[in-house]
Amino acid sequence: MGELHPTVPPSVIPGAARIITPGSERDRVTDRVRGHGMDGIRELLEAARATGLTTGRFRGLLHIAIGRTISKPDGTKVSAGVTWRALAALLKALRYDPELGREAGADPDTLSPRDRERYWYSVIALAHVDSPEARAEAEKLIAPLKDAGFVVAPSATAPPAKSKLIAKEKPDNKSEKPEDKSPKKKKK
Repeated sequence: MGELHPTVPPSVIPGAARIITPGSERDRVTDRVRGHGMDGIRELLEAARATGLTTGRFRGLLHIAIGRTISKPDGTKVSAGVTWRALAALLKALRYDPELGREAGADPDTLSPRDRERYWYSVIALAHVDSPEARAEAEKLIAPLKDAGFVVAPSATAPPAKSKLIAKEKPDNKSEKPEDKSPKKKKK
C-alpha cells in the first residue's frame, strides 16, 4: 500500500499549554472567590420554611427575595435580589407548597398544575410584590429573619418617614428673604 507522509509539520498548537485539568489550582481559587448567588436565596427560603415564616407572610417573603439586599450578620452579601423567573425555579426546586399561592392572591386550581415553574411565576405576578401590603408583610419578616441569621436591608422604594416630610414642609423663615414680586409691565 504505501507509506503515510504527514502534510503538516508538527508544531505546538497555540493554547495547548494552557489546558487546565480538573482539580487544578484555578478551580480551587474560583470556588473560594465565587459568590453565593442563588445559594444564598435558597438558604433564605429553606430557613424561612423551616422556621414557619412562610405561612401568613408569603407575599412579604417574595418581596424580600426579589427586591431587597440580604446579607449575613458578619456583612457577607447573600443576595441583591433575584428575578421572578429565578425565584419561580427555586420555589419549584424546593417543592414549596402550592397552597401558599392562595396567600399571594392566586387560585392554585386555575393555574397550571403540571408546570410548577410556570405556576410559581404566575403566583409571583399575581402577588403584587411591589404593593404596600407586600412591603408591610416584609417589614414584619425582618426581625424573624434576623433571628434566623439573615439581615434584610430596608426597602429602597418605601415612602420617606413622616418626620422628614414635616421638616421639609416647615422651612426656616429666618434665613429666607421676602422676594420682590413686582408685576411685569406689558409692552404695547
